[in-house]
This record gives sequence, C-alpha cells and structure tokens, in this order.
Amino acid sequence: MTQDLNRQILLASRPEGVPTAQNFRLVEVSVPEPGEGEVLYRAIYLSLDPYHRGRMNAGESYAEPVPIDGVMGGSSVGIVVASRSPDFSPGDFVLGYGGWQDYAVTPGTDLRKLDPSQAPITASLGVLGMPGLTAYSGLLRIGEPKAGESVVVAAASGPVGGTVGQIARLKGCRTIGIAGTTEKCDFVRNELGFDDCISHRRDDLAAALAAACPDGIDVYFENVGGKVFDAVYPLLNFFARIPVCGVITRYNVADTPPGPDRLPGFLTDSLIKRFRTQGFIVTDFEDMYGDFARDMARWVREGKVRFKEDIVDGIENVPTTFIGLLAGKNFGKQLVRISDDPTR
Repeated sequence: MTQDLNRQILLASRPEGVPTAQNFRLVEVSVPEPGEGEVLYRAIYLSLDPYHRGRMNAGESYAEPVPIDGVMGGSSVGIVVASRSPDFSPGDFVLGYGGWQDYAVTPGTDLRKLDPSQAPITASLGVLGMPGLTAYSGLLRIGEPKAGESVVVAAASGPVGGTVGQIARLKGCRTIGIAGTTEKCDFVRNELGFDDCISHRRDDLAAALAAACPDGIDVYFENVGGKVFDAVYPLLNFFARIPVCGVITRYNVADTPPGPDRLPGFLTDSLIKRFRTQGFIVTDFEDMYGDFARDMARWVREGKVRFKEDIVDGIENVPTTFIGLLAGKNFGKQLVRISDDPTR
C-alpha cells in the first residue's frame, strides 16, 4: 500500500455567478484502503467538464449537488494500486468516477478496464467516453440527421461539438461549426473536416451564418445559447431538430436575462415550423452505449473521427483551469494530468 497523501479539491463555497479560485480548497488526507469488492486506483488524468458548474449549485438539477467541503465529482483515468475485486489487479488501467483527487476507492462494478494498446487512455475521457457518447446519442437519437441536410454545431472545437460535426459528415450532411477563435475555426475546418466554421466573436455572426447556410438549418446541436442561438433561430427549417446538450452562456448567470420575453414567439414558430427542441442528459441513452462503443472505436481507428486534447499539469491548477474552461479558454478536451502517465 502506498504511503503517499491523497490530495483533494474540495468545494469550499457555492459561487455566485462566475466561480473563483476561492470557491475551491486543496487539502491533503490519508490514502483510503479498499474494502471487500472495492478497488483503490491512483488517478493520472482528471476530466474537467462544463456540467461540473451545475453541481456547484444547491438548486435542483439532474444530479446531486456537491456538498460544501465535499470532493468535486468527476471522471478520471488511472492505475489500480490495490484491489479486493476479482475483476481487477494492481497495474490495470481504469476509467472511474473518483472525482478531483489523487486516489479513489470505488466498487469494482463502477470501473471500466482500459487497454492502452487499443487507444490512448485519455480517449476514454473524451471521444471514447462520456463526451463522445453525448455527441453520438444526442445527434443520432434526437437530431436524426439525414444525408443532404444542414447541421450546425455550437462549440464546434470542443469534445462534444467536434464529434457531433464529424458524425454528421459521416451521415452525409453539410456541417457548419461555430467556435471562438480563428485558430479554432481553422482546426474545425481543416482537421475535423467541417464544411465551414464561423467565429461567434464576429460582429456579423448572423449574416455570416446565413451565408454559410443558404438552405437553412435542419439540425442545430445546442451547447451554448445566447447570441449563437439568436443567429441560428431565424434559419431553422420546417421540421428542424434541436438537441439541447448545454447552454454554457447561462451557467454563471443567476438572474433572468434582460429584454423582451421571446417565449411566445418561440412557441408560435415551433408550431408553425413544427421544429422539435429536446434537452437530454447522456444517461438518457445508455441503451446506445454498445453501438457507440463499436462505431466510435472503428471511426477513430480508421481516422474518420479525430480529436484534440488540452492537457494541463498539476492538481493545484484544477480550479483555474476549470474557470478557464467555462470562459472558452480550452482548445479541445480539457484534462489535468496529476501524476505520471506510464503509457506515454
């Protein structure tokens, strides 16, 4: 058993608006020991995701809030240190949900064994993991893309948006991305193979999007909200589908947005155009995991789906990196490496 201390990132207080470093606290505690049927693993990479912001709030949501002085939850990949489960042995690489800490004890039933010879272990936190399944299930189950249709994807350089667009292309769709910087848009076009990509920082966003979508929009995969949705909304075609995965522009806002109430107009248009808007959580479509695992592994292996990772080193940098993620400062799937990776 290792004698190292276990570093943890705790939720020190609930943020009001944009989180700050003061909402978190780094502590050191003893490394736990596994009980019967449990596994102790040491995390190598922590996954930072926008949904963590919602878990910092006390209000009702689709997941329980993190308690004050509780370890911030989340997925991680690591290596088994000790096991009292027949299914895992020391040295196994695993995907788990131990949260933002060095060491986690978890039932063996909550872990997935990884094979570094088949794919980088980090991919299980991105394209081959929750973000990938989110993209696959939301697009195919709700978006129902058909060959020849136009698909617009917000946050197109991120792990979900980038994967959505590539799947849409595989389904024969014309795919338009919306991202932040020119560098991100170039990546979306040149590396991910989107037909076009537009920066949401452009003053003429609405006009540029309309020019890129001369036949309107059949599927809009929503990750952002705000002015991006404002540009998309007038271009929605009859019977368009809108999978709502996230609305990151609202995550740090506590008040009702200013301006006129646009809900009556939205409802009227949804009746006239019969477009469908459906929010979803990835766990709604767990029945699709088998198809996802088969298809995505093949697409990645064949180079039909590509991905980008943004890796920061040091558990002490988790809070500021997470705050930057909410502001769009990441470029690709945001990970934090907190211990040595023997696979690289």
